[in-house]
Amino acid sequence: MRLFTIYIFLPALAALFGLALSDRYRGEGRLFRAVLVGLAGGLLAAVAYDLFRLPYVFANEWGLGSVVPPLKLFKVFPRFGAMILGQPLEQASYSMPAHVLGWLYHFSNGATFGVMYVAIIGDPTRRHWAWAVLMALALELGMLLTPYPQVFGIAITTRFVMVTIAAHAIFGVALGLTVRWLARSMNGLGQDAQNWGSVGI
Repeated sequence: MRLFTIYIFLPALAALFGLALSDRYRGEGRLFRAVLVGLAGGLLAAVAYDLFRLPYVFANEWGLGSVVPPLKLFKVFPRFGAMILGQPLEQASYSMPAHVLGWLYHFSNGATFGVMYVAIIGDPTRRHWAWAVLMALALELGMLLTPYPQVFGIAITTRFVMVTIAAHAIFGVALGLTVRWLARSMNGLGQDAQNWGSVGI
């Protein structure tokens, strides 16, 4: 994870930003708009995703234990940070840098998923927002079928699966609608819809 973050993730992110900015000032602006809309949409979708999960994470503290099941849905974040820092995966108490890096990595995932979504569908104003829900559920299925749950000690129960499916559906709805709205807003500001390109489902 540390090697991936330093030598692949961060350079790739810098290259994407560099290409987008170059397109903004020297090109047609299509890549810049796609990256901007995707990043914003993915970030807002990640926020919606986490807001939906808050009652489950704090069910006991908020007195909701009789309404929703308490689930440790945020426990992986400091582990992400610890892995990036090259620290042991399991610790009695994670450092503040591990928590901060873990959350940053989590939100960067949401933002880059937004970019991927726009890259797949092309012009968001011409595609139904439900494609984002399909992508989000595919990501959830991928997570469940990989060693991810075992690595982070996540018990795959029916309750957990149902909550995470609902959370990913929320992510997809928020992503699809936000990206569509942002793209329409840019078009309304004089950006020609054809500049989004023809790539899409």
